[in-house]
Formats: sequence, structure tokens, C-alpha cells
Amino acid sequence: MDHTFISAFVLLLLVLDPFGSLPIFISVLRSVSPERRAVVAIREVSIAFSVLLVFMFTGEGFLRLMHLSERSLEVAGGVILLIIAIRMIFASGGEIYATEGQREPMIFPLAVPLLAGPSAMATVLLLASRQPERMWHWVGALTLAMLVSGAVMLAADRIRKILGTPVVSAVEKLMGLVLTAVAVEMILAGLKRYFFGL
Repeated sequence: MDHTFISAFVLLLLVLDPFGSLPIFISVLRSVSPERRAVVAIREVSIAFSVLLVFMFTGEGFLRLMHLSERSLEVAGGVILLIIAIRMIFASGGEIYATEGQREPMIFPLAVPLLAGPSAMATVLLLASRQPERMWHWVGALTLAMLVSGAVMLAADRIRKILGTPVVSAVEKLMGLVLTAVAVEMILAGLKRYFFGL
């Protein structure tokens, strides 16, 4: 299936899933001082964008060098999502990731694997390998999708205040359940393609 700029943007936005990741943004950024949250959000989105951009241009060669396949990326993405989902469901006090005091998140978990995770890497790799002549369209689509993700992350605290902590907590548990199903589906799909070539 050939993609257009719009369809690539929508696909990347669905894979990045900034609205579904909103409870994680809120939980992780809660340990960051309010005056630093915007800086941290912009920094993490910039790191994720850089990782995906590099992978878009060099990912296929890297996979060949490491003797990895898209199937392994799919299974790895599923395992990571499953771990995150379990933490979302059973986290106490709303903390999904363990943090040390007020230490700011750096790369993990916001930039990688939440935004620039295996599923996003596989998606940009797929776009670049199928239609390499339209590479700058995919760069533009990725840029736009990351800008939307950054805007959602920057507004995470305001959204929490509007919705209230109980609603955010309930959404967090619900998203954990949904992510569990998505993670299992990703793992099963990767294993099916590996064993049966489907």
C-alpha cells in the first residue's frame, strides 16, 4: 500500500499515540518541578524525533548489520508495551516508572521507548523502504506528528487539572488494559510471521 503525506502523518500519529500516552506523560512529569516541565517535554520530544529521523535514514542498514528483522522489532515492541501496561495497571500512587526523588527523566521513558519505541521505528523504516523517493514527505509527516505529540505533552498538566486526578487515574488503568491487549497482539503477530511467514 502506497502512502500519501496525509496518510503517513495519520499513521505516525496513531503509532506515537500521544493522547493514549497522556496518563504516562502526567505520571512521569509529576516528579519534575513545574518550571522545568516545558523544558523537559521539548527536550524529550526532540530526542525522540532525532532517534526516529536517524532510524528513518539508516534503520534498514542497521537491521541488516545486526541481522535483525522487522519481526524482532515487533516482538520487542510488544514486550516493552506489556511491561509498561502492567506497571500502569498495578502502579501504586500513580507512579508508572520508578524515579529517584525529583530526578528528571532523561531519554527513558518519555523519548525512548514511549515516543521513539520499536513500533515507531518499524513504521518509519517501512515508509522509507517502500517509497524512498518520497523521503522528504515522510520527514515532514514525522515532524508534524512529533509537534502534535509535543503539544499534548506540554498540555498534560493542564489537561490533568481540567479532568481531575480520579478521572486521569481511571483513564490510566483503562489504557493499561488496552495496552496489554495491543502488546499481546504485537507479540503474537511477530511470532506468527516468524514461524509461519504470514
